[in-house]
Amino acid sequence: MDRSDLVKLLDDVRAGVTSPEVAARRLGELPYAEVAQAVVIDHHRELRTGIPELVFGASKTAAQIAAALTELARGAGGALATRVDAAKARELCALLPGVVIHEAARLAILGQAPMRPAAAPIAVVCAGTSDLPVAEEAALVAEFLGASVIRVSDVGVAGLHRLLARLDDIRGAQVVIAVAGMEAALPSVLGGLIDRPMIAVPTSVGYGVSVDGLVALGALLSACAPGITVVNIDNGVGAAVAAVKIARLVRT
Repeated sequence: MDRSDLVKLLDDVRAGVTSPEVAARRLGELPYAEVAQAVVIDHHRELRTGIPELVFGASKTAAQIAAALTELARGAGGALATRVDAAKARELCALLPGVVIHEAARLAILGQAPMRPAAAPIAVVCAGTSDLPVAEEAALVAEFLGASVIRVSDVGVAGLHRLLARLDDIRGAQVVIAVAGMEAALPSVLGGLIDRPMIAVPTSVGYGVSVDGLVALGALLSACAPGITVVNIDNGVGAAVAAVKIARLVRT
């Protein structure tokens, strides 16, 4: 339940469409629900923060993920789990008929995401094809949260002309997520070319000296283009949530 759902429920009580008893029961279900061992769903999160609980699947069993998705979808109509590997995805398909698996992004979506506050378009710009899993994670999470996404892929600085050719597309968005591994030069270059707020995502893509993305993270934290916001290594979800919150403010 988000703020608009709560206001509608209260309006329905005032109008006599919903009884106080029914409203009290619904509100009583709101704070949280324990649906499996060590799985407690926070139904209040979207009401508090504007963003629903997103299930982190990497350290959960398929059964735990299925229980969490089922409970979240029951309350909101749709639910999303991240970092679902191929083995867990196969188990989820058996446990949850109708679940949609996005293999490249390692996402599982159950049901249909509800209508959410309007958000300005977000561009997800990806340096290389190897960065696509993180870029798609960011793009799909942003779409699940109600934003439209412009995808611009494989425009890293090793071929700068590719980026320059897509600048108009990128400028069509109000917020930009830039995803890059190796030395992560793309966000710094892009930050000197556009006037949009930008969130940079370092990825763990690169040869040995990249230290699983630490070099990319350090480069982005030291970027010469001012105003770039940086999230953790491979954190497409964090970038998407931040971008959506900004994009909603642009629309208000």
